[in-house]
Amino acid sequence: MTLREHIAELRNRLLISVLAIVVLTIVGYVFYDQALDFLVKPFNSGVAQLLADSNGGKRPELTFNNVTSPFTFQIKISLVFGLILASPVWLYELWAFIAPGLHRSERRWAFLFAGIATPLFVAGLAVAYWTLPKGIEILIGFTPDFAQNLITLPEYLDFVLRTMLVFGIAFLLPLVVVLLNIVGIVPAKALAKFRPYIILAIFIFGAVATPSGDPFSLMFLALPMCALFFGAEIIARILDRRKARKAEALLAD
Repeated sequence: MTLREHIAELRNRLLISVLAIVVLTIVGYVFYDQALDFLVKPFNSGVAQLLADSNGGKRPELTFNNVTSPFTFQIKISLVFGLILASPVWLYELWAFIAPGLHRSERRWAFLFAGIATPLFVAGLAVAYWTLPKGIEILIGFTPDFAQNLITLPEYLDFVLRTMLVFGIAFLLPLVVVLLNIVGIVPAKALAKFRPYIILAIFIFGAVATPSGDPFSLMFLALPMCALFFGAEIIARILDRRKARKAEALLAD
């Protein structure tokens, strides 16, 4: 293709992606109540457990702080869900634009990366959503008896999305390790040698990256990351052994 043809193709694929996002944002707007219930469920569960443990007391509440906030919040929620629901479309358009410039082997690795990365990322999101109630319970529990904890919904949404995004990205650690091993940057021996430091780094990352900062969320982020890292190390050992056998076969020939 000429440069003008590449630009035209990029424009068309961007147009398709934007149209998909707009249409599914409208769908998200229609199902706003269901989406909102899904997002505030961790808060309600955490607060209910907190009230049960404290035998009542002041109840934390989600609020809006001005007249226009409910409308802008609904638009924001709809757009977030539109982006998520339209992700298969815009990811495909991105791939369709890039793929012709890749070699066959590069396409194979890209397909493998996408096939493994998606379930790992979704698993991270699921773990984050499951741990949110406990994290919220612990954090709100620090509220003094003389104070009322009123949390704006936009702030709460940012907290939830940030937490889930951190967990989702963190669960991609083993995939990154395996890919670095495949290209020869990180051998299995190096992983074994620096394993204690990597585990320490994982726990430090968990402490810094989790927005809630509570020990419960830290453990539920760090422990699965450690388990996934051990799995990646085992895969790296298997791959290194295969590479060694191939090298020996070539030398023998």
